Amino acid sequence: EENEILQELKPEWNKKVELPLTDKISLIGYQFSVQDVFPWQNELNQTIDKQTFTLSHLQQPDLFLRMRPGKEGLLKEKLSKGKIEFEVVNDTCIALPNSSKIEELIELDKEAVVQDYSSQGVGEFVAMIRQSPSDRLLSVWDCCAASGGKSIMAKDILGNIDLTVSDLRESILINLKKRFLLAGIKNYKSFVADLTAPAKELTDKKFDLILADVPCSGSGTWGRTPEQLNFFDQRRIEEYALLQKKIVSNLIPHLLPGGYLLYITCSVFSKENEEVTEFIKEKFHLEVIKMEILEGYNKKADTMFAALLKQKG
Repeated sequence: EENEILQELKPEWNKKVELPLTDKISLIGYQFSVQDVFPWQNELNQTIDKQTFTLSHLQQPDLFLRMRPGKEGLLKEKLSKGKIEFEVVNDTCIALPNSSKIEELIELDKEAVVQDYSSQGVGEFVAMIRQSPSDRLLSVWDCCAASGGKSIMAKDILGNIDLTVSDLRESILINLKKRFLLAGIKNYKSFVADLTAPAKELTDKKFDLILADVPCSGSGTWGRTPEQLNFFDQRRIEEYALLQKKIVSNLIPHLLPGGYLLYITCSVFSKENEEVTEFIKEKFHLEVIKMEILEGYNKKADTMFAALLKQKG
């Protein structure tokens, strides 16, 4: 965007900030290859458009809101009155410029959740396990819950659930509790757990659905943290893949017969995604129901991976 520094140093560029990215690259006269921006091309999933994905790191991602059920009209009205530019992406998703000041306009977590477009796409996988009404609540364990965004989404999609949340970091679970209070989620169990070892807190507890948004390289989010393009060590990919396999190995014993594991990363590297899914499938004989790269690089959003697997009944 136009700014005073650019006007002082390169006024001819300041007048052309609205040009398409490829035109701006030509304008600066600096020759570089896609490989220079994202040097780990050979680690990418084969379905990813490497050129588009790499160039996405040179533009500011959007801010995305997931509208909570029944709050859609109110939310749009508040944003319009506050003169905030927004785009309705789908029935539940709104995109805004990243610098949008919304904290004083809307009640976050009660009316809307700040959640990336691709992260919201995980909801389609959650919706696939909806069951017919029964006397038993669907039991859900969000095992790497962080601040609870996917738990709130699971509650919105699945309705009343028997919810358990855990994370390695006690401090982030404190933040989760604050968000749950705002979101109206009161009945749940929470505990701190290092899932590189069996979860002793659960004893023999088993679940219909385990949400596993596992630790990863975060390579699908580097448009928001571009410094990682300079500091990332490729050897970490294999380290993360080993960590992920260790974690899921301690989760699967807690699946009910016919239960589901939803494996999620915000990585674009096959070793963390398809290869871990294949490991789960082969070692634990789970059936892959759906597996997908959630492409955000062409939507000014993060790129993620999700795989829904089912335990044999």
